[in-house]
Amino acid sequence: MTAPVFVVEELPDGAGRGFVLDGPEGRHAVSVKRLRAGEDVVLTDGAGRWAEGVVAGVEGKDRLVVDLHGVREEPEEAPRITVVQALPKGDRGELAVETMTEVGVDAIVPWAASRCITQWKGERGLKALGKWRATAREAGKQSRRVRFPSVADAASTRQVASLLAKADFAAVLHESGDRPLAAAELPAGGDIVLVVGPEGGVSPEELAVFEEAGAVAYRLGRTVLRTSTAGTAAAALLLGRTGRWS
Repeated sequence: MTAPVFVVEELPDGAGRGFVLDGPEGRHAVSVKRLRAGEDVVLTDGAGRWAEGVVAGVEGKDRLVVDLHGVREEPEEAPRITVVQALPKGDRGELAVETMTEVGVDAIVPWAASRCITQWKGERGLKALGKWRATAREAGKQSRRVRFPSVADAASTRQVASLLAKADFAAVLHESGDRPLAAAELPAGGDIVLVVGPEGGVSPEELAVFEEAGAVAYRLGRTVLRTSTAGTAAAALLLGRTGRWS
């Protein structure tokens, strides 16, 4: 789909005339995108429900009136891909979330690894998490998605291990891996969970915990990627190999 995407709290059950898009999304559509009558739009709740529509009119600076063609439900993709992302420095976390959202990752789990320079604590942690979630929402709109990735609360190493234990395929990007991710046998469905460590790498103790949970260490390639780009590169590889990019 190529029409611009806007997020709404909820959509009606079927087609309808005169649906009003207001608030921040309406303001963005009218004052920033400068949409006019006759132009196509897509409205979504970000959780899979969406509708194509045509702008019927503009009211003021922040109200777009849309005639909807009907509401659809986009099923979840299979296999589902979750990336456990160690906390990068500065704004590289938002960069990682943005690009992983654009390629099609289904869920992102922030991980407070032992070698992370950045640590999410108190109000600072809540603010950082909010930025990640806002980034996923905006990148979802930008990439024309109607099912945005979930961004979980920050997880501990034990919580990540629990997630890996439940996965149908669990991998850790690590320099000790003697298996290329490009040659891994992947499931046709279920859950794929991929762990991306911090700039300092996954510690031996963390790797042991993850391997005990059933994860396998894989290498991505010959080059060394930053933590903020490794997840996107690995996810793109998996998306291509599972057929989701077919």
